[in-house]
Amino acid sequence: MDGAGVQKTFCEFFAGIGLMRLGLEAAGWSVAFANDIDEDKFAMYRTQFADAEDHFVLDDIHRLNAAAIPTVGLATASFPCNDLSLAGMRSGLGGQQSSAFWGFTRILEEMGDRRPPLVLLENVAGFLTSNKGADIREALLALNRIGYAVDIVMIDAERFVPQSRVRLFVIGSLESKGPSQVRETASFYQSAVRPRGIADFIFAHPEIHWSIRWLPSPPQRSISLSDILETLPEDSDFWWSKERTDYLVSQMSEKHAAKLQTMREGDALSYGTVFRRVRNKRSMAELRTDGVAGCLRTPRGGSGRQILVAAGKGTVRARLLTPRECARLMGADNFKIETTLNKALFGFGDAVCIPVIAWLAEQYLNPLACEFTGHPEPLAASRRKVSA
Repeated sequence: MDGAGVQKTFCEFFAGIGLMRLGLEAAGWSVAFANDIDEDKFAMYRTQFADAEDHFVLDDIHRLNAAAIPTVGLATASFPCNDLSLAGMRSGLGGQQSSAFWGFTRILEEMGDRRPPLVLLENVAGFLTSNKGADIREALLALNRIGYAVDIVMIDAERFVPQSRVRLFVIGSLESKGPSQVRETASFYQSAVRPRGIADFIFAHPEIHWSIRWLPSPPQRSISLSDILETLPEDSDFWWSKERTDYLVSQMSEKHAAKLQTMREGDALSYGTVFRRVRNKRSMAELRTDGVAGCLRTPRGGSGRQILVAAGKGTVRARLLTPRECARLMGADNFKIETTLNKALFGFGDAVCIPVIAWLAEQYLNPLACEFTGHPEPLAASRRKVSA
């Protein structure tokens, strides 16, 4: 493919509530098509975007007709992670949810000469190790067979927002040249966006057609958890009763209870977040106090709900994070929220972090799109290739 005529338009598969769209739009891209199967997420998407009815198809990806997909410069896929994460059953790409990836590659293949020059996949860090690496190898080779050279990076949203959220990204680009060669040593590929596990994987799989590009380190975050919190009145229904709060404290280990006691004795309020986890067949409450929230999750059962603890001046209070706070942790500060608590938590917990996507688009996708047009941007250090 000669790459001529690449436009900064994209199709968003597994669109969810549209945070991938917001991140790409911040970097100058325009949506042409969006798809998801979840009605509740579509309702949130439609509330946020007035043009949703013009381009959003609510349907199973396996039922989509490739001929109806518009010709664009980029296709994105945040396919379900249920079968790839530690929280799931590790069924891999053959699992009921994550097998939707094959619906995405089918569409790309059936688009033929209209395939987007660029592809961006997003998933949990566990994708790298699912089935001992066999799943991601199979996925990357599948993209190779369709004509895409591939690259993988891992970025923690903590560099942008006060939320620890590590995600793996695969970038695919159509190239006409033959297979690349993995050179140097594994450490040659290691960087802030390619930790040791990714570097080792690249080096261990020379059969994959790689196209590795150098990227700078992501920026350092400038805000803390306290900066995104809403000021709720003391009688807000969000605050838990003393009995419920005391029970949460009783679920803490001696170490975590001691952390909370230090907070309680402080002269000013300080904040932490809590997740309930099963340890030795017992539900435990684990407290984090470094100014960073844990990874937002979809609220299934109750374990996915992140709890905020405010302590100081001899008091301890607890509540769930609000939908607005969850939006801010995803960089979606002004997202329109007109749904129930659980649906909002599910929508944000299953989405991408907007500033991460915007940064990746600015540093990687935009320069690559310009190179495809034959009018590349001036090559800054952040845009050099490090392997063929």
